[in-house]
Amino acid sequence: MSLAESRSTQLPKGVVVKGAMGDRFDEILSHDALAFVADLQRRFNETRKRLLAVRKERQKRFDAGETPDFLAETRHVREGDWTVAPIPADLLDRRVEITGPVDRKMIINALNSGAKVFMADFEDASSPVWANMVEGQINLKDRWANRIDFTEPSTGKAYKLKDKPAVLIIRPRGWHLPERHIEIDGEVASGSLVDFGLYVFHNAKPALAQGSGPYFYLPKLESHLEARLWNDVFVAAQNALGLKTGTIKATVLIETLPAAFEMDEILHELRDHMAGLNCGRWDYIFSFIKKLARNEAYVLPDRSQVVMTKAFLRAYSLLLIKTCHRRGAFAMGGMAAQIPVKNNPEANAAAFAKVKADKEREAGDGHDGTWVAHPDLVPVAMEVFDRLMPQQNQLDKLREDVSVGREQLLEVHQGTRTEEGFRENIRVGVQYLEAWLRGRGAVPIYNMMEDAATAEISRAQIWQFVQYGVEVDGGTKVDADLFKRCLAEEMERVKGEVGPENYAKGRFPEAIELFSKLSLAPEFEEFLTVPAYGKLA
Repeated sequence: MSLAESRSTQLPKGVVVKGAMGDRFDEILSHDALAFVADLQRRFNETRKRLLAVRKERQKRFDAGETPDFLAETRHVREGDWTVAPIPADLLDRRVEITGPVDRKMIINALNSGAKVFMADFEDASSPVWANMVEGQINLKDRWANRIDFTEPSTGKAYKLKDKPAVLIIRPRGWHLPERHIEIDGEVASGSLVDFGLYVFHNAKPALAQGSGPYFYLPKLESHLEARLWNDVFVAAQNALGLKTGTIKATVLIETLPAAFEMDEILHELRDHMAGLNCGRWDYIFSFIKKLARNEAYVLPDRSQVVMTKAFLRAYSLLLIKTCHRRGAFAMGGMAAQIPVKNNPEANAAAFAKVKADKEREAGDGHDGTWVAHPDLVPVAMEVFDRLMPQQNQLDKLREDVSVGREQLLEVHQGTRTEEGFRENIRVGVQYLEAWLRGRGAVPIYNMMEDAATAEISRAQIWQFVQYGVEVDGGTKVDADLFKRCLAEEMERVKGEVGPENYAKGRFPEAIELFSKLSLAPEFEEFLTVPAYGKLA
């Protein structure tokens, strides 16, 4: 019997694993774990696909000129007097959370960073290479087995978990993402259900035994019906594993424009499992552009001018705080994408000052905590929240003074559109996509930690500028020819920045081709990671 035949006899009926089996993969992809995932897929995948189809139909209405609004049919939920279920003790103080991909060294450094929470990310901060996804599950299983110690082979440096590590929250892939290395009954598996199912199957009980629990961040939701689907998945998983309803706790990222109009409803659907909402600011900017891409009235200025203190971003963050605190849920602030600037003290001080000001705004507004992307920024954010939020959280800050309606949630930032901003979008977008194709999902570019969301903003702005012939610098009209010229020139600049040798060793030709195709496509591709996924191992 061949190895492949032997492997197939160990798999549950109807399950095929197409990815290569690496060291210890069989621990994660065990018969019982895959049977658990397959059961979730069989029960919930049709609903998932139907809800994705609903997204597409809604997008057609946006393309025809409709704009989002609060739902008439759920007014009773928004006006009702209800709260979410009690939140576990280890999630009551979330003042600083750090996020990052699921490689082993990153997990240890993040858990040891001094942050209250680490969000281990299978989504925008990870490139979904098969090995990344399965090794990430091994690393998280090892965290709860207390055997995640690690020695860097190239340097001999040892990494070990300290006492009192950060609380662990997992972000599975969004509803739209597949896991093509696993098929169930002849159909590609849902990336969401694979990531969630494997983690909760292996780790829910070990986490509970150590005083924590199975905690999740849910990305890219566009409606309360998509939240209802997650709630149904949670209930089924808890029943199958013999856990009490409400054991699983979720924080939902409000990072799509439609979801901002359904925050109460999302909290309500997940009220037994709810820990809070988060201002996923970068994806939210991308979603604002994407959802209204066919409406010329909503073309934004340069990305650097789309800031949290103004227009639709200010409105949605304040509404999120008010909505969450009314319901007893946490209102988490957004990501500080700045990273330390080595060998340039002035630039480093400026970056840290930006982070401090951003966190002071969040703590002052009433957020219960915030995100950072780098361990060196944990103390900066912690100092602000310790000073402005001496108590565990700010659930008592109800913000009844806030009044945000449809008009405020759709208010466009004022600002300029420049050729330099256009060119920076090209450089950032292509460099991120190139790194993603090499298996890296969180990439430092120009002193910012970029992930898939910021690359999406770059691509979406370029598409919109080309579509509408936007004038930059008050005169030059953007068209496909200008894009192609700028692309060639900016790639020469990137080659000089990274060095000809690194450039030649990379996957720049593929990244350039895909980025160009998406930027100039007649129809806007919903996510760049979906067509790019086919190019990964």
